Amino acid sequence: MVEAVPRGRVIAPRDDTVVVEGNQYFPPGSGDEQYLQASRTKSSCPWQGVAFYDPVQVDRSVGRTGAWTYRHPSPLARRIRNHVAFWGDVTVQDTGAGTR
Repeated sequence: MVEAVPRGRVIAPRDDTVVVEGNQYFPPGSGDEQYLQASRTKSSCPWQGVAFYDPVQVDRSVGRTGAWTYRHPSPLARRIRNHVAFWGDVTVQDTGAGTR
């Protein structure tokens, strides 16, 4: 089981994440979308495509960093389309529970 934990709250416990370049990508519908705040911030990865970054809000507190997703990844990265990865203010931890 892998969890995304901003400010002490577990927001996306999953056992079906996808690991790419050491990052855990949580599948769409993980329940984490309710914590993401829309942003226009984006960057480009040579092989994955354009990443969109969203701050994470928990209990009315919005972090400066938080999550990114590839809405339209390159064909090489299609398995992470619309999956969410976390960074910065959000800790991603493997609890060891369940199977992956």
